[in-house]
Amino acid sequence: MVTISPSSFPNPRRLSTADGIGLAVEQFGSGTPGVVFAHGFGQTRAAWTSCATACAASGWSNLTYDARGHGESDWLASGDYAVDQLSADLRCVCASAGVPPVVVGASMGGLVGIAMAGADAESCRALVLVDITPRWEPAGVERILEFMRAHPAGFASLDEAAQAIATYLPHRGTRKSPGRLRKLLVESADGRLRWHWDPRMLEPIAEEGARHQADLLAAATRIRVPTLLISGAASDVVSETTIQEFLELVPHARHAIVPKAAHMVAGDENTQFNHHVLEFLATLGGV
Repeated sequence: MVTISPSSFPNPRRLSTADGIGLAVEQFGSGTPGVVFAHGFGQTRAAWTSCATACAASGWSNLTYDARGHGESDWLASGDYAVDQLSADLRCVCASAGVPPVVVGASMGGLVGIAMAGADAESCRALVLVDITPRWEPAGVERILEFMRAHPAGFASLDEAAQAIATYLPHRGTRKSPGRLRKLLVESADGRLRWHWDPRMLEPIAEEGARHQADLLAAATRIRVPTLLISGAASDVVSETTIQEFLELVPHARHAIVPKAAHMVAGDENTQFNHHVLEFLATLGGV
């Protein structure tokens, strides 16, 4: 069992799901939220701080949240996680916004966004997918899973964790600051630092994700809202083949490429990523 530091994030509020799970939700800007950010597997809402701040400065109030099993949202006592639960969590956050929001989803967050938008055209106003398509490159996903399976004993220090990330993301020129890195980790009872997500969910979600691929391809054909796919030029999770397939399934979708970025587009090239998101929001006809 982990002990979560109450000072990890600034003042989140709790949102209760239909099955009684508490989600940590944070609002940027005032007024009715017009954007909801859904993070990738193994991340927390902190992944969106830069873009959420930029959107709020442009007049777009928005919500970020920790998916169940991540960050300060509830971790299931049973450890019995499923992809459908993650989709339901996104629906819950979007419904709490009061109006159909623009959904910005990275990786796992993008997949549940595809599923939601394909199932219910009224669930969101528009969709931004960050380096994810309904069919993905297995080698790239396996590389991510290998990193997530590594270090089950955690880390003795922030420096040790920073070195692990630097080895995994060698294209990034700078390491995360101790403050930012601390938000990705929790201190276990043995004093070691472990990632801020429930390790019990890794294998079930990875296995279910592969089984859901056919459903995601079908869902994509039903997306009717304005859609933007932002991909990293150096990504090994999406490719020219998977991107072209997606653009054929969703012919009204736009595509933007971020040079030098890999799969973690927002973290690799925040300024360029924010530019593409804000440019897309400006096409939607007002906040």
